Amino acid sequence: MEQQETCPPAEEAPTLKVSIVVPVYNAGRYIDLCAPSLLHQTLGEDAYEIVYVDDGSTDDSAQRLGRLAAEHPHVRVIHQENSGWPGKPRNVGVRLARGEYVQFVDQDDELTPEALEHLHRMAARNGSDIVLGKVIGTMQGPSNVFKCNVERCTVEDAPLFESLTPHKMFRRDFLLSEGITFPEGPVRLEDQLFMVRAYLRAKTVSILGDHPCYVWKRRDDGGNTSSRATTPEDYYGHLRTVVDAIKQDTRPGPLQDHLLRRSYRVELLRPVGEPRVLHRTGKALERYFTVVRRMALDAYPPGVRDGLPALTRLRAHLLEEGHLDSLVELARRTKDLKPELTVDDIRWHADKLHITTTFGMCHPDGRPLALVERYGRLLLDPDLLAGIKGAEDWEAPHPLSHAHAEILVHDTPRDLWWFPPADLSPRTQPLGHGRHRVILTGDTVIDPVTLSGGHPMPPGPHLVWANAQLLGVGRRARLSPPDDGPNAAGLRLTAARTGTPPRMMTPGWTGPTGQLCLYAGHPTQTTFPHSLLLHTTSSPTLRRAARTLLDHLPPDVRHRATKLARGADPWSGA
Repeated sequence: MEQQETCPPAEEAPTLKVSIVVPVYNAGRYIDLCAPSLLHQTLGEDAYEIVYVDDGSTDDSAQRLGRLAAEHPHVRVIHQENSGWPGKPRNVGVRLARGEYVQFVDQDDELTPEALEHLHRMAARNGSDIVLGKVIGTMQGPSNVFKCNVERCTVEDAPLFESLTPHKMFRRDFLLSEGITFPEGPVRLEDQLFMVRAYLRAKTVSILGDHPCYVWKRRDDGGNTSSRATTPEDYYGHLRTVVDAIKQDTRPGPLQDHLLRRSYRVELLRPVGEPRVLHRTGKALERYFTVVRRMALDAYPPGVRDGLPALTRLRAHLLEEGHLDSLVELARRTKDLKPELTVDDIRWHADKLHITTTFGMCHPDGRPLALVERYGRLLLDPDLLAGIKGAEDWEAPHPLSHAHAEILVHDTPRDLWWFPPADLSPRTQPLGHGRHRVILTGDTVIDPVTLSGGHPMPPGPHLVWANAQLLGVGRRARLSPPDDGPNAAGLRLTAARTGTPPRMMTPGWTGPTGQLCLYAGHPTQTTFPHSLLLHTTSSPTLRRAARTLLDHLPPDVRHRATKLARGADPWSGA
């Protein structure tokens, strides 16, 4: 079947601002779930189009798409023979698009209502080749790529390779003039190959971090394309193509090593690190090990491994030296390392919440993950590495260079993550007898008036987390009060009224672990009873006492008391 379109040819219509390109194959009901978010963009129906490319669906997708095209003039549908993968439908969509910019959307995802308007405005302002819009949803956790807006950047000065999905806005002439297309047919990592080529050839990339744009959703039937099974030979054969593309468009040296380091760290070391190396056994594990080891030795220059943090570099060394048993034992020990996060101070100053924290890593028994000084060298914790062949006296020559941390605020009702400004600096802390630990300490400032993309925090609960990377160990931790010690009594949380009109902001310890939560109220809900309730529940001691009292009440009385407390909380159910 040749390509067939259910509306007039592209050349008969004027150029539009944006074309949304959606590859479709047997999408069924997901077409109707996705469509409303695309049909009613605030950019205006006369300024954009939706181009569905049906890749030979055998279900009722063609009928569903036909109804959309009949009811909405800005919807176009192209039908073609099945190609087996999203690459060809996307290429066809770009070729037939009428928009100055192209936004790719998968058939089971969504756009937020103002996405195209915000993305195109940034693109037009900067003449961007690519615009990354903040991604949210069940397939996407917090990403510091979207920590803030970046008007103009390239791969040389921004961590663009940490976002290799194609759910972005591209200048159509840029894609066509540079010959940037998706590989067609069943090709693994086709998104990465496309994005690598696009990033390396783009002169201007922009990042929209202050407005959620793309809702990347995990299908409830497990039907996402990325979830399809593959073999290690197939997967890493396609990864080699991505690596070759990076080498083709860069010169050997620090930049090329930096760009290759992402795939080495994320894809290559994944099957030989926890948890996967602990889940596979026997021939299956040996098969993955053989494939990734061969690629590590053949495809990556030495500078890639040398630039990794201490523990990650050790994994690379054990992989390349052929120590599979050592990798398994290292993973078994490393998985039990845990974050040690202390909240040193919380205070309001100039209507902003200042939080002082210290972040470290420790063994399961509480002993710090240490560095040992020996003959002028800093060695990675011997307690962690004892008896692991190939890991003896493993050096950590630059322990602070890869240490970083950030505080995150999770708007839980809307599933949005925000990154308040932080000044968290790494340093070594002496432990005595030639032992040291790496910690990150400093202040984070949460401004309730501007945190949510330059806007006030919306009503509801906002949980506070911390991410940290130390010596190649990455962990996320809740901000919780100290159980005891000199700081416990000093961490008295108080509410504050911020913004115009004023709204109550009340920090409190919530949940079984006492995680720090910021309750944002409506401007009109700042009465004394609300303040009293939330001040009371902010105290861990009073919360424990209240829970103990409730546990001793008769069930019917306990139920009424709980219902009354929830009714007094203006943010319950927000």
